[in-house]
Amino acid sequence: MDSKNQNANMKRILLVEDDDALANVYLSRLEIEGFEVQRVANGEEALATTLNFKPDLILLDVMMPKVSGFDVLDILRNTPETANIKIIMLTALSQDSDKDKAEALGVDDYLVKSQVVITDVIDRIRYHLSQADSK
Repeated sequence: MDSKNQNANMKRILLVEDDDALANVYLSRLEIEGFEVQRVANGEEALATTLNFKPDLILLDVMMPKVSGFDVLDILRNTPETANIKIIMLTALSQDSDKDKAEALGVDDYLVKSQVVITDVIDRIRYHLSQADSK
């Protein structure tokens, strides 16, 4: 059975996370939940992969090598082809100033890693994808 055709309507998630252990946990869980997931480890790869993979939602870390999550968010929001992709920041940064910066750049959601469990993240992903579907 060709899984690509079977999953034509499967939602695509781009996971941008430089921590391999954490990324593997999320990758496994997202695939179990029925998402098509591609993972990249830095902001530079995230920008290149977004145009090719065309995700429905991006789960974006902030502190990464090469290009920060804030810069990735800013570039994606200012690029017509990617401006409307749902973006959830999943970060260790818990300061209000960081959340304010992300919101000013147009993030859809801002989750602090130490304050959420993976089930919360899945719930937020499903919420934002349902919002996108209803428009």
